[in-house]
Amino acid sequence: MKEKKNVTFNDIADYTNFSKTTISRYFNNPDSLTLKNQQIISDALVKLGYQENKVARILANGKTEFIGIIIPDLYYHFYSEILNQILSTYEVFNYKFLIFVGNKNEETERRYIQELLAYKIEGMIILSHTISSKELSGLSIPIVTIEREDRYVCSVNTDNHMGGYQAAALLARHKCDILIHINSPASEDVPAHGRLSGFSDFCRENSLEYRIIQKEFGHDYKGALPQIRTILDDLESLYPGQKKGIFISSDTLANVMLNLLIRKYGTLPEDYLLVGFDNSPISREAVLPISTVGQQIDKLAYEAVRLLVEQMTEQKKRKPVPLDKPVHKIIPPILFRRETTEHS
Repeated sequence: MKEKKNVTFNDIADYTNFSKTTISRYFNNPDSLTLKNQQIISDALVKLGYQENKVARILANGKTEFIGIIIPDLYYHFYSEILNQILSTYEVFNYKFLIFVGNKNEETERRYIQELLAYKIEGMIILSHTISSKELSGLSIPIVTIEREDRYVCSVNTDNHMGGYQAAALLARHKCDILIHINSPASEDVPAHGRLSGFSDFCRENSLEYRIIQKEFGHDYKGALPQIRTILDDLESLYPGQKKGIFISSDTLANVMLNLLIRKYGTLPEDYLLVGFDNSPISREAVLPISTVGQQIDKLAYEAVRLLVEQMTEQKKRKPVPLDKPVHKIIPPILFRRETTEHS
């Protein structure tokens, strides 16, 4: 059987009576051609059975159509869900992704960044917290971060302050005796700190008794479980018989607490109300669906990729115009009331 001949730019040029330069412009800068000429070439590609050689195109123009991603871990359901949503944007933006999990190790993440740059990625999305935005801004490619410190780079974040405020308001409406927020330690320049400040602001404005508990929970179940168990033991000792409204900084940790309570009591006791954060799949799939402050994860992912693609597209222009300052986009949260607050 005769092997099928690869269609070349020469073949397309001969078929359309255009020059090879015009054919090259169609692939690398189609907007420089009229719509009529673009259509003529597009029809010719179908008739000739053209199959693009991506490797040759990368070698020719140095553009890989790859975006690098660094995430802290895959234990917290927020990260796995937002990664899923980012990957789904391929159908819209036609960029592919190279992904590394940093596991909160600064030197490891620096090595991963160099590895990504060696693959000639065109931009990068960073969700990990270990490397400062100032250092990231010194890289030679566009950067967009999600839910982390972002002073020197573009970012897309949830309005965490609003989310903390919403959680406290929901618990207050249920007449809790004590409102409690559980979070990891975070500096004020990290978006997640807004959950703490929003929660505290509502409690102070309404003269409610509240408590903030900050612990390091690690990046796996083995690290989180003993910390949540210790917190529960303390709460039971300090507030026996009192109605406890608990806002936890992630659905993953909220689910750990819910499971501990159900193992001990066989159900969620009436004196415990529980609100998570993220609206990740675990909040809906838990043994009791968890009330949560929902990050609009699909919008966070889409806007991050869109913002990055805008910058990458600008860089491809003959005279690119850099941003005057980083763009910071804020997405409002949505409160979801489920069984962990509506059971009593």
